[in-house]
Amino acid sequence: MGIITDRPVFSPHSGVRILIYGAGVIGSWYAVLFSRAGYSVMVYARGQRLKELEEKGLLYTWRRRGRFYGREQIRRADVEITERLEDDNRYHFIFVAVRGEQAEAALKELRSNKSPTIVTMVNTLAEYREWEKLCGKGRVLPAFPGAGGDIKDGVLDAALTPAVIQPTTFGEINGERTVRTQVLETVFKKSKIPCQIVPDMHNWQVSHLALVVPFGDAYETSGIPDDMAHDEQAIRQLCRDIKRNFRWLAVRGMLSPFKFQILRFCPMPVMVGFFRLLLKGGFGQM
Repeated sequence: MGIITDRPVFSPHSGVRILIYGAGVIGSWYAVLFSRAGYSVMVYARGQRLKELEEKGLLYTWRRRGRFYGREQIRRADVEITERLEDDNRYHFIFVAVRGEQAEAALKELRSNKSPTIVTMVNTLAEYREWEKLCGKGRVLPAFPGAGGDIKDGVLDAALTPAVIQPTTFGEINGERTVRTQVLETVFKKSKIPCQIVPDMHNWQVSHLALVVPFGDAYETSGIPDDMAHDEQAIRQLCRDIKRNFRWLAVRGMLSPFKFQILRFCPMPVMVGFFRLLLKGGFGQM
């Protein structure tokens, strides 16, 4: 299969400059989608991933008609690669796409950079005000990705999560709708990335973990983790754990978004059937 190099796309928003800090699955996939929409994208990488990107470029699998079917192509994204962060290099948005335990180090490194907005695409329970102390007040724009996949032999194979399940979610720390959230919303939409703005990202993150952690526990304890959709006992325990977590958050006024209230009150047989279908579609492994 030959490699096709993406051609630059000219658009009215191509003046927006984006830095992706972290070249794992999430950072690489958003870099692909932003670049396909015509935005100027720089990817900051280190170690073995940096070596792969310098030698081959950002390679990814592109499916024309969907995640699991249709014609496949190996493409090379139209992005730049760097191993250095210059303080004077100014970007409209810096997307930090690293693991939770790496976030503080990333924010400290970005402190002296002049870019105004750092979008933290990190699964965390941290207080965002504490993060601002590391990189500068007013710079942190909390977010959470709606994507998953893997990188094999230097080729990214990823997909966005269906919007009904998990759009890319973001919002200001103070809950206000600002010019930059509106601009970022435009960037996502132009890049064909489903998104939503929420008024309280901290509560949203806590609620998200209340959903995700039971999935991890279920996979760990299941007798058939590679095909958990057929492990009835594991699915039932998964549903019980999610309901328990959601009840705890609801009592404290922290459950977000509203659709989680549906799962909280959903009859157990219906909920079990719903998650069985999701697991058959590979949702738990995204």
